[in-house]
Amino acid sequence: MTSSDSPARRPGEPALTALGLGAPAADPADTSPHAFPDGGTWRTEVPSVEGPEALSVVLKESSRLDVPIHRISQGSGIWMLSDAEITEMVEGCAERGVELCLFTGPRGSWDTGASTRTDSGGAGLRARGHDALAGCVEDALRASELGVKCLLVADEGVLWTLHRLRTRGVLPADTTFKVSALIGPVNPASFAVHERLGADSINIPSDLTLAHFTEIRRVSGAPMDLYIEAPDDLGGYVRMYEAAELIRRGAPIYLKFGLSRAPGIYPYGAHLRDVALDTARERVRRGRLALDLLARHGAGTNMSPPGSRLPGPLRRFTSD
Repeated sequence: MTSSDSPARRPGEPALTALGLGAPAADPADTSPHAFPDGGTWRTEVPSVEGPEALSVVLKESSRLDVPIHRISQGSGIWMLSDAEITEMVEGCAERGVELCLFTGPRGSWDTGASTRTDSGGAGLRARGHDALAGCVEDALRASELGVKCLLVADEGVLWTLHRLRTRGVLPADTTFKVSALIGPVNPASFAVHERLGADSINIPSDLTLAHFTEIRRVSGAPMDLYIEAPDDLGGYVRMYEAAELIRRGAPIYLKFGLSRAPGIYPYGAHLRDVALDTARERVRRGRLALDLLARHGAGTNMSPPGSRLPGPLRRFTSD
């Protein structure tokens, strides 16, 4: 629902209704009862912002196109950035009231193990062995010391370990943990488990149905992250026309402006500079298109205020 409590206009209505092809009325029972603590039902995220130069492009384009951004995330990993680069990104985001989220540690796709290159995908993108876990913790501590408040994780053990460090004060209490799309849960039980392990927002796969959103919201109010346009290696799905309904069913939700038909850039380096900057610029433009569509459908008025970042109270397993 919008802040005026009127239902969003469905795409193509009332033209289809005039032809006798109108969609059935939305079931009020499918509306998520949850919201961010500021009262908003949705926020925005620009992913794959791999360094200070790409960040500068995103912030410049967001001003030019008037695209509010709540969070910027990076995919290559904290260990691929120097202290100076991280500091520059922290300062750039702070000036605009944007949350910066950096990816922790080694993960399966770049590890020595070959299982991720098999047809089954093996253990996927998780951290293999003690050393990979330790690398993720090292990344988290380093980034936190440099002022990073949000950490991206792709392993349940890493998530639980970082949450325990947060409860013990080793990481600041206002640090947030974002679960990567690379291990995103696909059912209500697994979503709830990630929340209890310490997740503050959870990226679900972009191919879940609208009914799946409602099922998840019946068991958890943890913020969802969702690519409304997914990279090709995550399916390449484009769900812009469903944005209003995704918000209605999935709130609180981060709308992620990904990009299909774009080359992969992880792990990023200067050899990929042109494509990284071009795709960063285009992600913001995609965001403008999504915001325009929401406005046309009467569903663009209940966004969280700029600068909002915390998820509100969430349920956790007991940490010793």
